[in-house]
Amino acid sequence: VKKLIYLHGAICEALRLFPPIPFETKQAIKGDILPSGHVVNPNTTILFSLYSMGRVEETWGKDCLEFKPERWISERGGIVHEPSYKFISFNAGPRTCLGKDLSFIQIKMVAVAILCRYHIQVVKGHIPTPNLSIVLLMKNGLKVRITKRQNY
Repeated sequence: VKKLIYLHGAICEALRLFPPIPFETKQAIKGDILPSGHVVNPNTTILFSLYSMGRVEETWGKDCLEFKPERWISERGGIVHEPSYKFISFNAGPRTCLGKDLSFIQIKMVAVAILCRYHIQVVKGHIPTPNLSIVLLMKNGLKVRITKRQNY
């Protein structure tokens, strides 16, 4: 699955636009100053939206609202690795998810198994709408039409 560069880009792009956990909190143990210059007092809880961070034009470019797996593929055809503080779906710093690499392997294996056997198409007119909660869900689900591929 390491050779499935475009699939890797599609997964990263899906996680950028629709992170499984849309909000995160951190609490300052001691006072600090953020890179933006904002002062953070001790015991201050900071809430930030990973959902919004994946849509920031200054971070992701003018096409930040578009689903573009190509943004994760280098000119030489390799995977573009973004810093964890920019692509924060797996958290960042000492709290980075230990299972990140295994998660990518597993999701690629499942995606390949499904996509080889079935053709999946979103139902025309269905607009997926996020339902923000502690875990990002879709209001009314994702309506798709699934048909078995001929070669299976």
